[in-house]
Amino acid sequence: MFGIGKKRSKLGKWLDKRGITQTWLANKSGLNKNTINKLTSGDSSAAPNVATIRKILNALREVDPRVKSDDFFDL
Repeated sequence: MFGIGKKRSKLGKWLDKRGITQTWLANKSGLNKNTINKLTSGDSSAAPNVATIRKILNALREVDPRVKSDDFFDL
């Protein structure tokens, strides 16, 4: 099961709810697994740049075309 006992961000919770792995997101977005891990954990110091957000959203829109950056990141 996903997300058991882990502190999760909005992005992490969204992935867990849909059964999507961080590895899938890393592969689809072309981002490093460590970057995805930081963004899906509850680490509030992880603030992605615009290019990173764009890559994540492009990958997630394959699952849900309605996702937007406000769903996951406080900009």
